[in-house]
Amino acid sequence: MIWLSWLLPMGMLQRNPTLKAELEAHGRQSVPVAFFTYPIMQVADILLPRAHLVPVGEDQLPHIELARELARRFNRQFAEVFPEPEALMSRVPRLVGTDGRSKMSKSFDNAIYLKDPPSIVREKVRSMFTDPARLRATDPGRVEGNPVFAYHDAFNPDADEVADLKDRYRRGAVGDVEVKEKLARALNAFLDPIRDRRARFEGKMRLVRDALEQGTSRARQVAHETMVLTRDALELGYLERFT
Repeated sequence: MIWLSWLLPMGMLQRNPTLKAELEAHGRQSVPVAFFTYPIMQVADILLPRAHLVPVGEDQLPHIELARELARRFNRQFAEVFPEPEALMSRVPRLVGTDGRSKMSKSFDNAIYLKDPPSIVREKVRSMFTDPARLRATDPGRVEGNPVFAYHDAFNPDADEVADLKDRYRRGAVGDVEVKEKLARALNAFLDPIRDRRARFEGKMRLVRDALEQGTSRARQVAHETMVLTRDALELGYLERFT
């Protein structure tokens, strides 16, 4: 599928917000060609199974738009092969990192992982960034843009508790310790069922392998069908007419 990249102008790739951010972080110096081929490969991963709906985070929306543009161009120039995929985002499309960066990232090690045990979750929450201008528990604090409260909003189902913490935090009537302790409790309650399922499947790895194998087989079949449709649309099998 990578050969379909000729349908996407280089300028479109350069306007990709995610790619632009990575280039800025790289100092806009000479960068590997992978900076440009990687987004195209992501597009290929979407179009190859002819996906209609793609679960993504907010920062991946530019890749969905690239896939939509390539699908439109191909369908218009050759034949209706690819659906224009739609993005499916969760209630929290982007989650800030524990260090206050724009998002969680394994590269920055600023994430809470699904496999983290309760003690590690508590440790990570205790080290989370809060309001840097708040020096004492009695100082009024900012809730907006505060990673700890962003996580409360995302994972604490007790809306009354979250509202009370926000009110007291703004008034300087609660310390970071209490706010973080309640966040750690909410996070661990959210992760407990996931940990249980993970533990069960760790003891049944054959089931995991079978599921991966079946999924790969289905994906391979759909990919083959897509390539047949694509080759037919491009009339790449014209020599077969003479045999």
